[in-house]
Amino acid sequence: QVQLGESGGGVVQAGGSRRLSCAAAGSTFSGYAMGWFRQAPGKEREFVAAITRSDGIRSSADSAKGRFTISRDNAKNTVYLQMNSLNPEDPAVYYCAWQVRRGSFDARHSDYWGQGTQVPVSS
Repeated sequence: QVQLGESGGGVVQAGGSRRLSCAAAGSTFSGYAMGWFRQAPGKEREFVAAITRSDGIRSSADSAKGRFTISRDNAKNTVYLQMNSLNPEDPAVYYCAWQVRRGSFDARHSDYWGQGTQVPVSS
């Protein structure tokens, strides 16, 4: 079992920045990648960014490219999502996810989830 705990959510002004953190605890030896999804009201959960735990290979959604950066600290079993230039399309609950199997980072393949942290964007 792996427990994920997100932090860093909160209101941010449009154009501003926010850094989310996700700390993993438990059986952390068995993990291929960690990453972030988000879900806005009335919309489906969508992929944001992911990073592999062993070699730090990153992937991100088109909406995140150039604005969001994912990074990891394996010593702390923590992944970060630095979000810059937040805009009115970014407000959502952001979820951290943990995937054991190798391959593309996909919500269907994610084995563990955090409780989510809300990021509202004020105009």
